Order: sequence, then C-alpha cells, then structure tokens
Amino acid sequence: MIFATLEHILTHLSFSIISIVITIHLTILLVQEIIGLRNSSEKGMIATFFSITGLLITRWISSRHFPLSNLYESLIFLSWSFSIIHMISKILNHKNDLSAITAPSAIFTQGFATSGLSSEMHQSARLVPALQSQWLMMHVSMMLLSYAALLCGSLLSVAFLVITFRKNIDIFCKSKNFLIFIKSFFFGKIEYLNEKRSVFKHTSFLSFGNYYKYQLTRRLDYWSYRVISLGFTFLTIGILSGAVWANEAWGSYWNWDPKETWAFITWTIFAIYSHTRTNQNFKGINSALVASIGFLIIWICYFGINLLGIGLHSYGSFTLTPN
Repeated sequence: MIFATLEHILTHLSFSIISIVITIHLTILLVQEIIGLRNSSEKGMIATFFSITGLLITRWISSRHFPLSNLYESLIFLSWSFSIIHMISKILNHKNDLSAITAPSAIFTQGFATSGLSSEMHQSARLVPALQSQWLMMHVSMMLLSYAALLCGSLLSVAFLVITFRKNIDIFCKSKNFLIFIKSFFFGKIEYLNEKRSVFKHTSFLSFGNYYKYQLTRRLDYWSYRVISLGFTFLTIGILSGAVWANEAWGSYWNWDPKETWAFITWTIFAIYSHTRTNQNFKGINSALVASIGFLIIWICYFGINLLGIGLHSYGSFTLTPN
C-alpha cells in the first residue's frame, strides 16, 4: 500500500514538473529569452529525472524485479532515458542543443504511459517464464536507451533538413534574377531600381542571418551524429545480449520473430547512416535523410509490433484506454 501510494505520487509529480518545463520552453520561444526561465527549465528537468528514478526504484522494490516487464514500465524507462540524455548533453554542452528535443519527448512518452494505456497495464504483474532471467535488465535497458538516443538524434536530423530546406528557399528567393523577375513583373523597372538600393543596405544583415543558420545546421548535424552513434552502440549491445538471452529461453540465437526482424532493420538503417558519415559526398543532407527514415523504423520496431501482439514478444502487447 505504501509503495502504491508513493508510486502514484511520483508518477503525477514527475508528469507535473515536466509539463511546467514544456510551458517554460514555449514561453522562451514566444518571448525574448529570459535567463531565469531557462535556469528554471534546467532545474525542472533535473527534478523530473529524480522523480522518474524514484518511480522506477519504487516499482523495482515493490515488484521484486527490474521494472521492464510490460509496455507501461518500458515507456516510463524511455522517459527516464530522455531525461538522462538531457542531463548528459547539458554537462557536455552548456547551451544544451538537445533540450528542445529531450523535454517534449519525455513528456510525450510519460503522458502516453499515464493516460494512453489501460489501467491493467499500470499494474505490476508476475514475470512470464521467458522474462525470468538476469538478461532482462541488460537487454531491455540497452534497447530502450538506444531507442531514446536514436530518436533524439533522428529528430535533430529532421530539424537539420527543415532548416536547410528553408535556407535554400530563402537563398533562391533572395537571388538577383528572381528579384528582377518579380519586381519588373509587378512594379516595373523604375520602382525596382529604388527597391534594389534598399536591399543592398541590408546585405550585412542577410549575411549575418545566413551565417547564423549555417552555424545552427552545423551544430544540429554534429549532435545528431554524436547521439545516433551512442544509440547505435546501445542498439548493438542490446541485440547481441538479446540473442544470448533467446538462446537460453528458446534454444536459438535468432528466430526471425517480428520484433527481432524490425530490430535488425533498425540496426541496418543506422549502420547505413554511420557509413554515409564516413563519405564526404553523402554527409549532411543524405545522412540526415537516412536518419529521418530511421525515426519511423524505430517507432515501428518499438511501438508498432506491440499493436499487433504477435510473435515471441507478444507479452509486450497492449490495449489503449477507451475514449
């Protein structure tokens, strides 16, 4: 009873704190940057991390097994993974370029776990025989950490593509020939010559804007590669440990189960991404496109297979709460 009450408090506390953090982030985007608000959001993510950590420890003690036995617990662990990635990136990078990705991802996963799943999924149950192994912590935790890192890295690649796409459109719209065509077509050559003088006065401003976008895309590309590389390492460890566990539980290292198949597809996609990063001709937009495809593949592997409820991993299936 005590553990259930504590778990209930920690669940709503962490969700409330991270909701406030999202509100602060939106305020910072809409209003001029306020240092106090940014510091509050960072403190809020730290508080969220400790709240979710306490929630996982509480479930661990009450259920007497590592809390990764169903989809609800895995979503909570995934939210915890987003928060720890946020803290690590804050330590390595004081600007914390990942904050716009990690905070919304954490609230999305935890919000879905809290309100999107049936109440039966929230209850901790006895482990099925296949999960009663010391490999549970190793395999599932590595897979979820890899999902969190790969999702963050993929979203950074999506942001890189969006900014690059808009930048190319801006360059095209500001090109000399395009302006001549538009101005001469609508206003005539005389009015365009007057407008042309004012455009040249703002050349330094436009150059500064392009330089800022260039620096932003470089940071996004850099952090995307770093985070995806970390996630790819976790994914490789998770698949290898899962193969060893499968041999112990089912007598075979690989069974081409739907979950295993999509995990292999996910690994292949990000292996291709890693390969594109080694080739100067494929870096940048091409590698970001591969990572964007990987974003969809991860959700199919993690979430889509659970919707079907088939295969050897069917114990991870779930039902949504009725509207």
